[in-house]
Amino acid sequence: MNIYINRVLNLKKIKAIGMDMDHTLVRYHVKEFEELTYHVVLNKLVASGCYPKEILDLSFDFNKAILGLAIDKKHGNLIKLSRYGKVKAGYHGNKALEFSEQKKLYENREIDLSGPDIDTLDTSFSLSHGVLFANLVEFINENKITEISYSKIADDIKKAVDIAHRDGTLKNEVRKNLKKYIIQDKDTPRMLEQFKQYGKKLLVITNSDYSYTKLLLDFTINPFLSEHKSWEELFEITVVFTMKPRFFTDRSRFLKIDPDTGMMSNYDSKLVPGIYQGGNAETLQDDLGLEGSEILYLGDHIFGDILKLKKNCNWRTALVLSPLEDDLIGLKKSITVQKDINELMIKKDSIEKELIEIYSSKNSNDVNDKKDALYKKLEKINSSIGKKIEEYQSHFNPYWGELMRAGQEESRLAGQVEKYACIYMCKLSDLMNCSPKTYFRPKKRMMAHEFDLD
Repeated sequence: MNIYINRVLNLKKIKAIGMDMDHTLVRYHVKEFEELTYHVVLNKLVASGCYPKEILDLSFDFNKAILGLAIDKKHGNLIKLSRYGKVKAGYHGNKALEFSEQKKLYENREIDLSGPDIDTLDTSFSLSHGVLFANLVEFINENKITEISYSKIADDIKKAVDIAHRDGTLKNEVRKNLKKYIIQDKDTPRMLEQFKQYGKKLLVITNSDYSYTKLLLDFTINPFLSEHKSWEELFEITVVFTMKPRFFTDRSRFLKIDPDTGMMSNYDSKLVPGIYQGGNAETLQDDLGLEGSEILYLGDHIFGDILKLKKNCNWRTALVLSPLEDDLIGLKKSITVQKDINELMIKKDSIEKELIEIYSSKNSNDVNDKKDALYKKLEKINSSIGKKIEEYQSHFNPYWGELMRAGQEESRLAGQVEKYACIYMCKLSDLMNCSPKTYFRPKKRMMAHEFDLD
């Protein structure tokens, strides 16, 4: 896979590389883990006494939610936004929102993502949240359960998901069957050792606790190391339970962790190689003796890992976007169809120009006949384009289409990636083929007016 470049980034000038753990340094079998989360949360909702046990029979369809969607808690909709915040697609339960309904509800207004009625799905850990919301909306509608609001459903799911991550329910299941939920990518440790050879300081900065971090890194890193005894030796500093994005904005203290016992103690000295909990980015940067621009941080959470970091620190950023891999496969398969659509659009544009000329002409002879003939051609082309678009869309998510597109425009996620991530990739080990001295340069982006210069 490739590295995709938004801004100039010279790896030669990067002296420290920090990494999130979950879905970045450690890859998950996302479908299996999110299905586990889905059923765990359903059980918690029933146990709360607010939901009937019949919801336990609701099936899990992984495709119902993708990264970057938003939940409209007021109207009970899952919605996909363009980079400009406009609703481009939506579902109410299992029913797709018709264009007329979208227009009526949202009036082409920019959606305020910070508002109380909106939740966003910005991490792979939130996909089960989206699927649950759609299914429960459908369930209460079908069963005419009026005492449970759409907003309550969203809030209850969010609370239950948070509890499931904190109380050990999910982690205990992962411990029981690591291979089912966690991917062992032998290229990642090899790539990290390569960067270490070139003098890069390697850091782990994760929201997971120490015991879970140790479990996953023992499983995914240690078996494939050739020049280090363990991940503790590979990484200069490991910081757990960081509460990102607060790690990038607040000034929380560091606690020192004894790796043999897991016991923590207060720590007020300069950071030295080891394992810590809490802390903050400013102190870490100062104690490393580095400028912000000399640190590259890789994460999968566009908000918690990338956006907040970019706004509050001067670190360089890289986004690991694993769902992009499916889109890339779809794009390759649909190349021929896209060429057909482009050719049809050129023909359509030519006919529309002819119609403009006819309407602008003062010569009225045979005008109606010409118009009718052109409109018939236009209708035929539109029909062909429609069929080709359906064929094109069949290569992507059956509910939401392309991850990085919302119709013809970029999706909200694509806009955030472009704005806040210096580079992005499908998985961390995609850096394997890059020299630690690689100079990443973006291609020139064409603006609308520049396409007409030919």
